[in-house]
Amino acid sequence: MPMLLIKGFYDVKGSQPDGDTVHFTADNPAEWSLVGGGLGRAVEHSVTGRASLRLDAIDALETHYGASRVHQPLQFAHAARDELLGWLGFTDVQHGPDESVTATTPETVPGFVLTRGTDVHGRCIALAGRGAPPGTSGLEMDVDATVLRTTVNHHLLTAGLVYPTFYRSLFTTLRAEMTTVAKEARDAGRGLWPSDVTTTGAKITGLASLTDDVVLLPKLFRRLVDYLQLGTMPLTCFPAFLAGVGDRFSILSTGERCLGLHRVVETANGQTVGMTHPPEDLLFEDA
Repeated sequence: MPMLLIKGFYDVKGSQPDGDTVHFTADNPAEWSLVGGGLGRAVEHSVTGRASLRLDAIDALETHYGASRVHQPLQFAHAARDELLGWLGFTDVQHGPDESVTATTPETVPGFVLTRGTDVHGRCIALAGRGAPPGTSGLEMDVDATVLRTTVNHHLLTAGLVYPTFYRSLFTTLRAEMTTVAKEARDAGRGLWPSDVTTTGAKITGLASLTDDVVLLPKLFRRLVDYLQLGTMPLTCFPAFLAGVGDRFSILSTGERCLGLHRVVETANGQTVGMTHPPEDLLFEDA
């Protein structure tokens, strides 16, 4: 899979990293214009080359979602964030009460990103590595499973601290590797998996259920938060809400193409919600 390589360094002071987003500064800011072949959405970055990365193929529990800054159980949300920063090379990270990083040791750590595009927020969708890059910055290189295993994306899935969340732009061979390690982590009971209720069903009695109790796929969490914040509608109406949101995805095991997560979400007893397929069986259209 050809991907653009960009060399630079991680600098997270003043930002609010979580388990799947982190700030990265390109050594040559002009190289951001090469992302996606210079077509489509541009990577939003500062004049010094600092940009936000969205780590490809993974989704970590939320530490501060939306304007109301709603979080998922922080035991696992913070574990993913701390593992990400520690793996990159930060040995001491201080946080303020709003999740912002106030100080790190060292101040920056060298690394590289491998990318093919951006998301709707102007973040670079990337595989993120540490240390010396495996190729020349500003040029494309072939990324196979061996290279993928050197990234923090792969590491976090192996540790069981994030969910696999796949989009169509990720090549099949890389998706297969990520699926394998995600299943291995789940079978071994690593990280969040012993607490996961995405497919077994989560009992939702209010917003506090989502913030304090249930561990489930962040994409489903975000949809539930948006629904609950509309008012007092019963959970039985949640599938209709999902149909209106209109997420586009395919079910890999059946080949079925779907519009709306209501196709893979069920509610029961007016309080329980769960997915009928595991996260790695869904392939979302690129946002």
